Amino acid sequence: MSLVVVGSAALDTVETPCEKRENLLGGSAVYFSVAASFFTSVHLAAVVGEDWPEEHTRLLKTRGIDTAGLQVVPGGKTFRWHGRYEPNLNDRETIDVHLNVLTQHDPVLPEHYRRCQFLFLANGATGLQLRMLEQCPGTVLTVADTMDLWIRTEPDQLAELLRRVDGLVLNDSEAKLLSGEQNVVRAGRRVRQMGPRFVIIKKGEHGAMFFGQHETYVLPAYPTADVVDPTGAGDAFAGGMMGYLAEQGQFDPLSLKQAIAYGTITASFTVEGFSLEGLLRATRDDLDARLEQYKRMVSF
Repeated sequence: MSLVVVGSAALDTVETPCEKRENLLGGSAVYFSVAASFFTSVHLAAVVGEDWPEEHTRLLKTRGIDTAGLQVVPGGKTFRWHGRYEPNLNDRETIDVHLNVLTQHDPVLPEHYRRCQFLFLANGATGLQLRMLEQCPGTVLTVADTMDLWIRTEPDQLAELLRRVDGLVLNDSEAKLLSGEQNVVRAGRRVRQMGPRFVIIKKGEHGAMFFGQHETYVLPAYPTADVVDPTGAGDAFAGGMMGYLAEQGQFDPLSLKQAIAYGTITASFTVEGFSLEGLLRATRDDLDARLEQYKRMVSF
């Protein structure tokens, strides 16, 4: 079934303890789309400036990603992010952010995007996420991401969004902030009571927690020793998860658990290279092989 993602496309500068790379292809919608493209066709909606390299668009198209929703603002500059990771590669500092055309992103989705069955609202202003919901009235599954900025500054709009989406993906600190709970289990349950049918809390190298109406479970991260750049891992997790669900055309409890496992595996490839290098080196067969290893690891 058709899958649409609305989010950011960016040019990143990433510093790790070993290396610094500039003008890397990044952004939530980009990582999501490439990850989801292992499983299904993806329709990307994002905004960029005239400085956006055409080679990036060509790369996305080689993955079967529909870029009809990639808006180029004449005279504008693309969203840029500069981050530096600590030696543990878990903690990072944002050195610089230039929102640029991201402040102007209020897209009118192409007509074939509006007929999508699966919709992912990547991290972005809550008001924009709500407007995208209005443009896609026929979805069977809508999942959103959010962050501390929107939790603090747009609480009323976020409350409305949570009442209207099927699922929410966020990290553990964001879940605690949103819920007012310091225990992550109580936080997950409290957030789910705010409206979503399910909540997934990302815990980085510690995996992910799922909170549904009838079950709660934890899936560990895949043990990756060769972590190069963690940027985009959370977006790739969401892309792998939603891509698998769209491929299956359903989101029953078993499919959701399998989808979270695929999201975990997809994220593990992402961190093994800068930008999209790790994902672009992988194939669907590689994902399936690692998934089988993962299944053996978590069964007892």
